[in-house]
Amino acid sequence: MNQVSPSSLTLILGGARSGKTRYAQEQARQIGGDVLYVATAEAGDEEMRMRIEAHRAARPAEWRTLEAALQVGETLMLNQVRAQVVIIDCITLLVSNVVVSFAENAPFDDIKQKVQTEINALLKAHSNLGGQWFVVSNEVGLGLVPPYPMGRVYRDLLGWANQTLARSADRVIFMVAGIPMIVK
Repeated sequence: MNQVSPSSLTLILGGARSGKTRYAQEQARQIGGDVLYVATAEAGDEEMRMRIEAHRAARPAEWRTLEAALQVGETLMLNQVRAQVVIIDCITLLVSNVVVSFAENAPFDDIKQKVQTEINALLKAHSNLGGQWFVVSNEVGLGLVPPYPMGRVYRDLLGWANQTLARSADRVIFMVAGIPMIVK
């Protein structure tokens, strides 16, 4: 794969279980130095708690972890959290966290505004703090249309977030069966 510059943003897209996080972690290990892992997952049940614990255990002990389910960019900026390498894992859950924070009948524009705020703050944090960022997200454009309204809202907003991040990214990688393919 191409080398990334000292300050760059790489968006890693793919389906569920396609190897996105593993790839981001491999890139971070190869670069070395100070690594910050930003986790957006919340343990809503026992199975998810076990998944989160497995993810923690798989990361090198010297990596710092920031758990932020919402306001990721704002948290990074407020605390001036800097690292040579930053992994944001993942936008999929960040957008989900935003969507589920609203009532089911909330206006689409209100939810979209909150997602836009999250993504814009993340991009601003990258611009201001620097570092080599690897942002993980699921690609939703290949799946079925969700059969319920909030599912469609989620799909639309995650698609918007991915497109926004891809436009700003220096590189975009699409993972298929654990194999990275360069899109940009």
